[in-house]
Amino acid sequence: MILIADGGSTKCDWILLDRSGNVVLKTQTEGLNPAVVPQDDLAHRISSNLELAAIFGQVEQLDFYGAGCGTETPRKMLQDVLQQLFRKSNIDVREDLAAAVYAATTQPGIVCILGTGSNSCYFDGTKIHAPIPALGYSLMDEASGNYFGKKLLTDYYYKKMPPDLASQFEQQYNLKADEIKMNLYKKPNPNAYLASFAQFIFTSSEINDYFYALIKKGVEAFIECRILTFKEAHDVPIHFIGSIAHFSEAIIRDCFKTYNLELGNIVRRPIDGLIAYYIKNKL
Repeated sequence: MILIADGGSTKCDWILLDRSGNVVLKTQTEGLNPAVVPQDDLAHRISSNLELAAIFGQVEQLDFYGAGCGTETPRKMLQDVLQQLFRKSNIDVREDLAAAVYAATTQPGIVCILGTGSNSCYFDGTKIHAPIPALGYSLMDEASGNYFGKKLLTDYYYKKMPPDLASQFEQQYNLKADEIKMNLYKKPNPNAYLASFAQFIFTSSEINDYFYALIKKGVEAFIECRILTFKEAHDVPIHFIGSIAHFSEAIIRDCFKTYNLELGNIVRRPIDGLIAYYIKNKL
C-alpha cells in the first residue's frame, strides 16, 4: 500500500491507496512543517492519530510532500521521524512544490502555492525548477496566510485599520500584546498562528475596500517576487494551489490583467489532484 501525505504548516492530509488505486484511508493531522515544528512535536502529531498508528507496520511506500522540506536539514529530520514510525516503509520526503505541480498540470507552466505560506516554481513538462529558496514567513511568503495575518495585526496596532473593522477584529481575536508575543516567539508554528488571523478577511461576507487593497498589494508583491522572476512568465499559464489562492481568485484575475499574465488552474486542495496523479502514474 502507498501512503501519500500533503503537509502544510496548518494541517497535513494523508491518503492511503491500495495497488488498485482504491482509497483505503483518508485522515488529517496538525501541520508538519519541519522548519518550524520541533522533532518531538512532529512525532507526537503523527503518532497521536490513531488511524495512522494502526498502519505504521503495513505501509510499503510513504511519499511525503511538505512545506519546509525544501532544504536538507529539516527534510532529513522529518524523514528520520517518519522512518522511526513507519518502520517497514520506503520513505521519500519532497518539497510541497512537487505535489503542487502534480495536482495542477502536466504541461509547462509556473506553479504557485498560496496557503499558510507561499512559494513558486517553473515546471518545464518534465522537471521542476525552483531557483529561489523558500526562506519562510519572516523573510518571504508574500500573499500567504501568515503575510495577511501579519498585515492585519500591524494595521490594527498602527491604527491603519478602519475603526469598524478594528472593533470586529478585537472581538474575534485575543489581541493582547503578551498573547501575541507568546505565540510568535515562545510557541511552535508561529507562521500558522499568524495565518489564523487571515480568516478575518476570507470568512468575511464581503471583500470591502480595505480587504481588497490588502489582498491586491500582497498578490502584486507575489507577482513581482515569485512570478516575474521567471523568464517564462509571459509565455506559459500560471497555476495556483492553496486556500488563499482559492478565496482570492477574483483579485488574482484582476492583477493578472494588469501584468498581462495568463491564469491557469486554481486548486484549493492538492491532495485530490495527487490521488489522480498516483492512480495514473504510480500504481
